Amino acid sequence: MTTKLSQELQTEVDRRRTFAIISHPDAGKTTLTEKLLLFGGAIRLAGTVKGRKANKHATSDWMEIEKQRGISVTSSVMQFDYNGNRVNILDTPGHQDFSEDTYRTLTAADSAVMLIDSAKGVEVQTKKLFQVCRQRGIPIFTFINKLDREGRNPFDLLEELEQVLGIRSYPMNWPIGSGKQFCGVYDREKTRIELFQGDDHDKIEVQPVSGYDDPAIKEIAGDYLYERLCEDLELLDVAGDPFDMEKVKQGELTPVFFGSAINNFGVQTFLENFLQLAPKPEPRESSAGRIEPTKEQFSGFVFKIQANMNPAHRDRVAFLRICSGKFERGMSVKHVRAGKEIKLSQPQQFLAQDRDIVDVAYAGDIIGLYDPGIFRIGDSLSQATEIVYDELPTFSPELFSKVTVKNAMKHKQYQKGIDQLTEEGTIQVFRTIGFEDTILGVVGQLQFEVFEYRMKAEYGVDVMLQRMNFQFARWLVGPSIDPGKFRINSQLVKDKKDNYVALFENEYALRTAMEKNPDLQFLNVAP
Repeated sequence: MTTKLSQELQTEVDRRRTFAIISHPDAGKTTLTEKLLLFGGAIRLAGTVKGRKANKHATSDWMEIEKQRGISVTSSVMQFDYNGNRVNILDTPGHQDFSEDTYRTLTAADSAVMLIDSAKGVEVQTKKLFQVCRQRGIPIFTFINKLDREGRNPFDLLEELEQVLGIRSYPMNWPIGSGKQFCGVYDREKTRIELFQGDDHDKIEVQPVSGYDDPAIKEIAGDYLYERLCEDLELLDVAGDPFDMEKVKQGELTPVFFGSAINNFGVQTFLENFLQLAPKPEPRESSAGRIEPTKEQFSGFVFKIQANMNPAHRDRVAFLRICSGKFERGMSVKHVRAGKEIKLSQPQQFLAQDRDIVDVAYAGDIIGLYDPGIFRIGDSLSQATEIVYDELPTFSPELFSKVTVKNAMKHKQYQKGIDQLTEEGTIQVFRTIGFEDTILGVVGQLQFEVFEYRMKAEYGVDVMLQRMNFQFARWLVGPSIDPGKFRINSQLVKDKKDNYVALFENEYALRTAMEKNPDLQFLNVAP
């Protein structure tokens, strides 16, 4: 029996690929996600992100405010099968105001796909998200998008990857022209060209060639583009980095693919190469040491909580990354933090707002658990032994507002909304000492707007936000904390775990407080 389960686990783990897509807003992330789902047969028709041409919205953007804005503000999870692989895509918010949610999502991924706009190159948010991937040491695959539009020189884009992000690159294919002159890509691995027809590429038109200097390419692309392609690829052969799978695994070398997601060009080739090169689920660090994904006992951790995914049911879903073993519906597991056994009776898998009850899942999969209010971000669940996975950090917010409810009769709904949105990680909540005022902390302005919108739409509560001048929050750790020393351009508050937190208006106030309190630690991540 044990041997049979071991073989089953090995087979299932080997075929899983769990990755996140990271990019700056507007680089085409949701479009790429949809086209990948299209190849997996998960959706029949890909809608445009903002519904410009038709009244459709991206499959991964299910929250009403996302539909109105045409941006992703939450991380959704999508699963499909392709060529024998079970693929889990974690679609992260591109908007910088939600970088904390993205960070937590990246902890559940085994690799990342970095999407870059060929006209804009490496943008600010891409840089931030890349650093998170670098900290985790996960492999990064790059898709340079929008080749059907006028863009920058491919060599400039590769140089920027190295200069700005500090990662070497290996182009798996190379564009022949760009914008109006774009006629395809040369596949360096398979020695063939893929032809660009300008419309939706549900089938790839390929032409085998003897090499990049094959005269057949000149007939298709013309003299100028043919000569440019030969020059570019000669230079790459001589001066470019060789392909090194070990460096890819370490996150030191990124395989680069060129294409156009909106036209469905290059997406299938990217997907097939990615599934061959990307890692299967890896061991994870825990209180019990490294846990192998093929370990027979089930274990996992909650990396995200989302309330009201289905407005009709007012439900709450905890997203769990399975780290080891086999999950079976109805199984009992240990909720380690709570110290009790719980039964997982309504597990779900997702295609954005569509979901199915899942009977079986394996290490690498993401499942949604119905949450009656017992889960927190970072909670570990395990079978048999108590395994606690490394804690997910809470980042220091940069914008602060005092929040009050307009209608005192709605205080109960207001408190429920605050509690749930805090547990989701949408906002951080602090309470002033003495007056018990509520202060919200966020990373970006859009989070305040989402908070107001969701309080009204989901809890029926109108709130009033009053912006405060604070810019920094620091968690205080030390023998004794004197509130009297935090009065000049600063305020002492407590977080939801009753830790002392000092809010500062500027760097001068922070430095002054540090000088006055040499026995205290000032942490920008919650202890």
